[in-house]
Amino acid sequence: MSDERVQDARFPLKLSLSSAISAVVLFCSPCAFASSCEDLTGIKLADTTIESAQSVPTGDYTTSDKVVRKGMPAFCRVLASVKSAPDSDIRIEMWLPKQGWAGVFHGNGNGGYGGVLAYDYGGMEAGLKRGYATAITDMGTAPATPLDGDALVSHPRKWKDWGILSTHVMAVAGKDIAKAFYGEQPRRSYYTGCSTGGQQGIVEAQYYPEDFDGVLVGDPVVNRTWGHAAVVWDYLAANAKPGHKLSEAKLALLTKSAVAACAARGNGLKSDPFISDPTACEFNVVELACQGAPSEACLTPEEVETARAFYSGPTDSAGNALFYGWLPGSESGVFNWGFLEAPANAPGEPAFDSLFKWVFGANWNWRDFKFDRDMPKVDATLGPSVNGAMTGDLSKFRDRGGKMIIYQGWADPIVPPLQTIAFYKAISARFGGDQSAQAFARLFMVPGFGHCFGGAGPNRFDSAAFGGLGPPSADAGHDAFTALTHWVEDGAAPARIVATKFVGDDPAKGIAMQRPLCPYPSKAWYKGEGDTNDAGSFACSAAKP
Repeated sequence: MSDERVQDARFPLKLSLSSAISAVVLFCSPCAFASSCEDLTGIKLADTTIESAQSVPTGDYTTSDKVVRKGMPAFCRVLASVKSAPDSDIRIEMWLPKQGWAGVFHGNGNGGYGGVLAYDYGGMEAGLKRGYATAITDMGTAPATPLDGDALVSHPRKWKDWGILSTHVMAVAGKDIAKAFYGEQPRRSYYTGCSTGGQQGIVEAQYYPEDFDGVLVGDPVVNRTWGHAAVVWDYLAANAKPGHKLSEAKLALLTKSAVAACAARGNGLKSDPFISDPTACEFNVVELACQGAPSEACLTPEEVETARAFYSGPTDSAGNALFYGWLPGSESGVFNWGFLEAPANAPGEPAFDSLFKWVFGANWNWRDFKFDRDMPKVDATLGPSVNGAMTGDLSKFRDRGGKMIIYQGWADPIVPPLQTIAFYKAISARFGGDQSAQAFARLFMVPGFGHCFGGAGPNRFDSAAFGGLGPPSADAGHDAFTALTHWVEDGAAPARIVATKFVGDDPAKGIAMQRPLCPYPSKAWYKGEGDTNDAGSFACSAAKP
């Protein structure tokens, strides 16, 4: 797969940094201070309405997503709306600790098409319990939901808010609200997010480098338009013709066979129930073809064709690769190929296909989509608004001392791992090689990790992770969020982060295994002795020691 593909800025972002900032300029009035939480409703901020400000006492707190948050400190819950342009309404939710504010602003990412505030309360909980003033934005896309953006047809301003502007608005307004409440601006600011949230963090660092001192981004959407096109490609492969859809049993067969063939490849171990380095994998799906009558233990010719399409990714009419495919080990699991074949939220159409309706109209038909013919128009129409991560520059972020940690699951079936690696390689090339790039940006590849959560491998390493699925310890050696703050505040770059796998993915049952995550291109290599479930039995190195 060509590394240059991620750098192919098909349609450059037309917004300059200065014009983008001026388009959403916000400021805190000199006298905009509140004597209490509830008084925040009376402060005056440009283009901003404080819809509510409510004191929440110490104790358990049930958020609107019906999750009981245990042991919450007392905080002020603020809901705000920023309307800086026609057809723009960016909503923000913020939790401000009543006592013990650490002087930090913490921004959280959303997911998919955004549209809701209750997407990552787990990340906000993690921030609040650190004493941070923590916030999230709906990205200005309501009434869209993370999996359905149909409501944004004919709303180009909302595409731009979603793609590049809303997170900056959250950062500026959130800091101003914090100043109004505490009487001083935050001294530090951090961002955490995954998937769309990962893209938000990258765009922030590229276009608004003053917003955050450190960004932690997971499984980031880099090329937004082609990322959605890949999902359409998969849906077509499974649904355009009868007999091509892969059942859950067939997906499990693919993963089992891939792991059996590849677990011991590269830096992996034969005993691993996951693939440590899929790029070292030699797995030919044709070997699973039925030799006799079809059964659950083999693949029909149609099913082989579908699997090959998923692994290859989109191609043009001549068979030339256009984008990335999925890697061996990503087929089954919580968020898997089955979702790409038949998403529960959109029966009869591909997941995340709303983006194409923005371009071709509400009656767009996936069956008629031609990649050679249609993607140039998609990129021309939406690229300037949603593909900012493809064309942005991290120079100013680096120059002001910003730090970035990126993580990517090798078993991700939603964001191609090879795209994330190519994105990091572009950073390395831009800044003079890995040693120079790693002075401010580090990529950690996670074996057996799915999309933002779950997977057969060690999958707990970020206390701000989606769903609050954090590690057993919040120290810098086990928690990527703490590793980021430690890097920013103490200058200690993370040399490794230990990821944890709980028994049955249940912390109450104890730890099943731990393994270090290493800054790419280093990998975790077994030292040849010691417990293979103990992170201490592994060393980080680019090549086998």
